[in-house]
Amino acid sequence: MPKKVDRHERRTLIADALMRVAARQGVEAVSLRHVAAEAGVSAGMVQHYFRTKDEMMAFAMAVVRERTQVRVTDAIARLGDDPSPRLLLRTMIAAVLPLTEESCADGRVALAFLAYAAVRPEVAAGMREDTGQMLDAVAGLIPAHGREEYAAGVLALMEGLGIHLLGGHYTAEQALAALDAHLDLVFGSAEGAAGR
Repeated sequence: MPKKVDRHERRTLIADALMRVAARQGVEAVSLRHVAAEAGVSAGMVQHYFRTKDEMMAFAMAVVRERTQVRVTDAIARLGDDPSPRLLLRTMIAAVLPLTEESCADGRVALAFLAYAAVRPEVAAGMREDTGQMLDAVAGLIPAHGREEYAAGVLALMEGLGIHLLGGHYTAEQALAALDAHLDLVFGSAEGAAGR
């Protein structure tokens, strides 16, 4: 009887290979052939699971999202019961920022995918939904009129810090200090506006 193949496991193996290629050489180096060589499988096997580069890229990004969600969930669980909204938001963002070897690799793939999707509207559609959900989650933690604008600023800060961390422009300590300073402004301004 032939061995049963776990489709998700195979796709994840290929996505991991794609991420290693993208992290090392950039998204332009990602091809079915390069990914197959990195995964140690045939190009035919890659094509069996992914018909196009877009499908492969979208699945790899979904894997990055899942890993990031696990990091965020684990970090929040360590906070215990009833953390303050500011601490909860800081913890979420710190878990997303590329501060560890694993999150740096995921961050490089996310950045490469963002550049890839910027010129492919059909690929970017899923990212818009993710951004909207993240914006809503962040806005829900900020107690003020205008919370959507504050939330957009926090997400922009997170993305900017991520790019500077990946580029080696900031240390983890500098990035977290900048995050803390911004959250002090947001929560100070938000609480002041809520009290008016």
